[in-house]
Amino acid sequence: MDALAIEDVGQYRQYLDAHPQEWQVLDGFLPITISRFWRDRRVFELLEHRFLPELARRAREEGAAALALWSLGCGAGEEPYTFSILWRERLQSRFPGLGLTILASDIEAHQLARAEQACYPASALKDLPRPLKGAAFERRDALYCLKHEYRRAVELERRDIRGEFPARRFHLIACRHLAFTYFNRELQCDIARRLHRALHPGGLLVLGNKEALPEEVPGFEPSHGQVRVYRRREGEDTEYP
Repeated sequence: MDALAIEDVGQYRQYLDAHPQEWQVLDGFLPITISRFWRDRRVFELLEHRFLPELARRAREEGAAALALWSLGCGAGEEPYTFSILWRERLQSRFPGLGLTILASDIEAHQLARAEQACYPASALKDLPRPLKGAAFERRDALYCLKHEYRRAVELERRDIRGEFPARRFHLIACRHLAFTYFNRELQCDIARRLHRALHPGGLLVLGNKEALPEEVPGFEPSHGQVRVYRRREGEDTEYP
């Protein structure tokens, strides 16, 4: 509004009506880019001790070469790299022969560039358990840079969650502090249905702690009473319009 010399919101709404291209400019201001490693400690504790081992056992029984994860709204890579560190340091040895692939997508090109560099201030690592921090990072001046072996499993991709989804399925999808916080109900329902299709039967959808799936979207069931983890129901392959 300052750049356009517009004084109040009502005038800006009129400007949007008259200049449809301004919606793209406005949209560019809206993404929230704050994140950190091991965000929401209880979630990652449950992933370590319960959910990822369950998924890994199933994937191996079904003959999968790798456990497939998708981190939506990955920011500068904090969440997908947390998955990679957790798997490599605490779970991989329990599942020999099973690999890990992580698709990390975000709408912001500059965030993906930061993820490619994988160097972070100390504040981004403040929640990460010290042994994991010591194993996975090396100090470079004021920054902590992720070692290459923890980056190999992560594929970075620019993608808008409101657009097309990948043409593959995942064992776990993390969609935290994104669609089910900032989008309207209609768009939430659409995304929830497409997330259902993107999961293997029995796969898990992880939301932010204050988020919930729309009640009108079937095919999911809560997997824990305290954190927002939903399981795609077994034996269901719901076809949505």
